[in-house]
Amino acid sequence: MSDRTQTARSVPSRKPCLTAVLRMAGLRPTRQRVALAELLFGGPHRHVSAEQLHDEASQSRVNVSLATIYNTLHQFHEAGLLREVAVDASRSYFDTDTSDHHHFYVEDEQRMIDIPASSVEFAALPDAPKGMKVSHVDVVIRVRKAQ
Repeated sequence: MSDRTQTARSVPSRKPCLTAVLRMAGLRPTRQRVALAELLFGGPHRHVSAEQLHDEASQSRVNVSLATIYNTLHQFHEAGLLREVAVDASRSYFDTDTSDHHHFYVEDEQRMIDIPASSVEFAALPDAPKGMKVSHVDVVIRVRKAQ
């Protein structure tokens, strides 16, 4: 057996784990959901747009429409697996890190950078409307390269 074959066999598949995560989140682990979950959660935390994920899926030979990508990202978000960060009315990023933190949005590069929650302080927040409570606060600080 070659070193390459041995290495490939020694790396366990993430599919059973991702399938379990999807089931625990209340989602049926379809072939497309599992494939997209592998792309999203197969590495370090990151921020991805639907278009970026669609490009990655195409490069990985995952045959899925952009509409399915959007639907899946929103389903993952609703299930608590992703955090949606809207930078404007037409652009959202999905963050695989669902912990409490904030973001820089690099306008020139259309890229998000994490800011630890402890780096942003609020003197006060307004009271939530009657019958509601604040669930979380998202801060997006827009930056661009200095001239």
